[in-house]
Amino acid sequence: MPYYDYRCLNCNRRFDIFLTYQEYEKAKAACPHCQSEQVIRRIGRIRVARMDEARLEDLADPAKMAGLEDDPKAMGRLMRKMSRELGEDMGPEFNELVGRLESGQNPEEIEKSMPQLADELGGRGSMDDGPNIDDADF
Repeated sequence: MPYYDYRCLNCNRRFDIFLTYQEYEKAKAACPHCQSEQVIRRIGRIRVARMDEARLEDLADPAKMAGLEDDPKAMGRLMRKMSRELGEDMGPEFNELVGRLESGQNPEEIEKSMPQLADELGGRGSMDDGPNIDDADF
């Protein structure tokens, strides 16, 4: 049975009312705080399900990639978002890399302190080249 969320127009307080589906059409809601019947139903947030392909296309939008090479924080945020959208744990090295980027650390400094990263990237260039969407396994 559902709870319905309301806001009182008199005292401006929020409250929930438990109503069956049959009661919802007939019942008059009243504020439990001030007993006013001047209430309005609040509609909660909605979520829109998107297909994996649409989410990944949105991430690969070239407009979102502009200027990443000059903004390590933005690069880190994008990499974290890509990881979440892919739904995969990328491992501790990835989390360290992204955390350091999000804190504003220069990609070249990170690359020098994490030489294993260049080996894992397979010599595709440095991190400051930005994410290489063509090499991702979508």
